[in-house]
Amino acid sequence: MSRFTLVALTVSAVSLPASAQERVSLTRLTGAIELDGRLEEPAWDNVTPLPLTVYTPVFRGEATEETEVRIGYDDGYLYVGASMLDSDTRGIRANTLYRDQYSGDDLIGIVLDTYNDYETALAFLVNPAGTRIDRAIRNDAEMTAGFPINSDWNAFWDVVTRQDDDGWYAEMRVPFSSLGFQDVDGQVEMGLIVYRLIARKWERHIYPAIPPDWALGFMKPSQGQRVTLDQVQATTPRYVVPYVLGGINRAARQTPNLSYTFDEDVTTEAGLDFKYSPTSNLALDLTVNTDFAQVEADDQQLNLTRFSLFFPEKRQFFQERSSTFEFNTGGFSRLFHSRQIGLDRGEIVRIYGGARVVGRVGGLDYGLLNMQTAESTTLPAENFGVLRINQQILNPYSSIGAIGTSRLGTDGNYNFAAGFDAIVRPFGDEYIAFKWAHTWDKNDPTGRSLVDGARIIGQWERRNETGLSYVFNYARSGNAYNPRLGFVRRRDFTLYSNDLQYLWFTSPSSYLRTVSIRNNAAVYTRNVNGTMESANITPALSLRAKADHELTVSVANIYEGVVDTFEISGGATVPPGTYWFHEGIVHLEPSRGGKFRPTATVSAGSFYDGWRVGTTLSPAWNVSKHLELSTGYTFNAIRFPDRNITLDQHLVQFRAATALNIHLSFNAFVQYNSTSDRLSVNARLRYHFREGQDLWLVYDEGFNTDRDVLLGPQLPLSDSRALLLKYTHTFIW
Repeated sequence: MSRFTLVALTVSAVSLPASAQERVSLTRLTGAIELDGRLEEPAWDNVTPLPLTVYTPVFRGEATEETEVRIGYDDGYLYVGASMLDSDTRGIRANTLYRDQYSGDDLIGIVLDTYNDYETALAFLVNPAGTRIDRAIRNDAEMTAGFPINSDWNAFWDVVTRQDDDGWYAEMRVPFSSLGFQDVDGQVEMGLIVYRLIARKWERHIYPAIPPDWALGFMKPSQGQRVTLDQVQATTPRYVVPYVLGGINRAARQTPNLSYTFDEDVTTEAGLDFKYSPTSNLALDLTVNTDFAQVEADDQQLNLTRFSLFFPEKRQFFQERSSTFEFNTGGFSRLFHSRQIGLDRGEIVRIYGGARVVGRVGGLDYGLLNMQTAESTTLPAENFGVLRINQQILNPYSSIGAIGTSRLGTDGNYNFAAGFDAIVRPFGDEYIAFKWAHTWDKNDPTGRSLVDGARIIGQWERRNETGLSYVFNYARSGNAYNPRLGFVRRRDFTLYSNDLQYLWFTSPSSYLRTVSIRNNAAVYTRNVNGTMESANITPALSLRAKADHELTVSVANIYEGVVDTFEISGGATVPPGTYWFHEGIVHLEPSRGGKFRPTATVSAGSFYDGWRVGTTLSPAWNVSKHLELSTGYTFNAIRFPDRNITLDQHLVQFRAATALNIHLSFNAFVQYNSTSDRLSVNARLRYHFREGQDLWLVYDEGFNTDRDVLLGPQLPLSDSRALLLKYTHTFIW
């Protein structure tokens, strides 16, 4: 055995948690299960309940309620049977019937690292009303590259719940066809986490006994119990999902005589999605004339910087194992961002179609994507391509990978990007990462050097919140680096940053659960002359209660070296100059288990050559399980006294989510932005016949709230309106 092999095996063994090194065989069911929430079938009697541990509020504390969870499987399905007894059944929280929405409910759920890669997982959860939640997890549930849980992913699965005077019960059935996994000599190995949440107490019971050393440890794939299933014969169904859509669009248009007229267009569309998994570790998706009419509108944002705003992907076609295509290049920046396909500055661009392949072989993840869009008023017809591979090395937490992207326009424009990344866990919770990315564009300047078109990143982090944790980061981005199939906030810079935190758990008798002290510091310098472009030093103190309330107090100390005048939302400008400004911030987040959750943030301090006072209020109230109301209000009072500039920004968002039952639901989303003097309405009525069969009625309208224009005609009250009816039907064979 070579020295390298011996070291690799030693690193692998040291890096694996105890639950990962051990293997537990799940029980094959000996009889049929009727999905009725009763757990009365004889087949359940042969399944041993899992040994659960209290995760919160005190790890390994005494459970106040009894929980019993059994897991078994047959040839085609994984089954979960759970009894959640409760001494106060009136306190059981079933706050919503709205699919995929967490609203302070009690939960029972499983997290499955189906590919056994210690990195990604799928979560299936249900509340006492039978409302389903499914999530896709990436980056081992770590937040170093953005929020790691994708709530827009959906799968085919079934669950039935019921309640009685002793508590509530659930029977869950997940088809293996909805899970990607690898079969090795007739045996399948996965990571498994099971947990129950009692929302009013914020008490969580978990299996295995994962310590609360991570922010999302209860969903962390690498800490799951390794389980085996024998002789699983996963079916490979084909999903054909046609849609038909009809509706009316109305848009205002200015005429040559400077008045406004309205163009009305009757829309009729049809398209098709096809999904097939020829093997359990390979998924193929095809789409023709893709439409996303039912996707909720983006949340509007107020921009107080000179950098672009980031909006997440919500469209379903791009969700399946989307983590395979991830190549984060710092913060929100990334080499590939699927919103560049079919959208241009928020406007829809027709997608003729495309194909998507994702899979895993051994320790190799791979993904291939190709999409074709039509010509629009601002863009030529374009073809988009992405190829991503990632190979595990040394241990389950280390890998090397590569990515390539292309964007080709019929007008002759092109943009190519290539990237290489590596992450190694040498010991404990220490991770070392390196990334290199390079772009080539038709409009690149001549004579540029190799580093001009590149972004290089190096990072060392400790992924454990208990005690001392840290992230040290270095990045350099060239002036010609321009991934037009990705997202970039800042160009031509060098970054040095660190994020330090010390967190400790209090005594079991304390009202508080954790106390943490944190400091974030970053310095951006300009590559052209080495001068400082931006910097920040932000110390913070956070107190989290056992009931899940959290208070954070921080002080942001910010430097900005402004070379060119820029405009913030609302029209106020910031002239060139060097600015140090300081801001105090108080953030209060109530327990997520409450029926009324009034989250609030208040900040005040200097702002460039003036000052700013801001507040953000985002209360949510579950009136009943049929109705949830939530509001977001952001207000900024900005003053530049020396320049006699006054700016008040208001952003109001209101959501009403109502559901008669798990089939019929309605969601209204209203937003008002004072900086653009615009009010928008997005309303969606959904009738869910069954999994894969839906009828949507969608209404969108935009209103001008300030119609008077200097030296121009009065704006119309409504400048756009759409009313669309969409029906999708999934055929499975």
